[in-house]
Amino acid sequence: MPRPRKCRRVGREPVHTFYKPQGVPLEGLTGLNLSIEGLEAIRLADAEEMDHLEAAERMGVSRPTFSRILAEARRVVARALSNGWAIHIDGGSYRVVGQEGQAHRPGPMGGGHGRGRRMREF
Repeated sequence: MPRPRKCRRVGREPVHTFYKPQGVPLEGLTGLNLSIEGLEAIRLADAEEMDHLEAAERMGVSRPTFSRILAEARRVVARALSNGWAIHIDGGSYRVVGQEGQAHRPGPMGGGHGRGRRMREF
């Protein structure tokens, strides 16, 4: 039996949770799920330009775990962009942590695995 997932720390909730190609109707559109912690890993590594060790400490995970989260998140984004698919940012095992390191609220557990699927209507 696998070990339960450790709850990851994220700095904030995503501003928007759904992205799709402009001009493509939602019905019949294929999409991928990007976890909240995956978005946080991309934000820390790419937008904030943190090294993996510092970003891992910020998220409360080991450096190898951070690298795995980041690699999977980049894979999801690359597949969606290169195929013209939608991206739904949702799920994962996380808690939102403020500037002082205080937890604001727990995030939902579970979430998708980034596999291509038809999007349901929102």
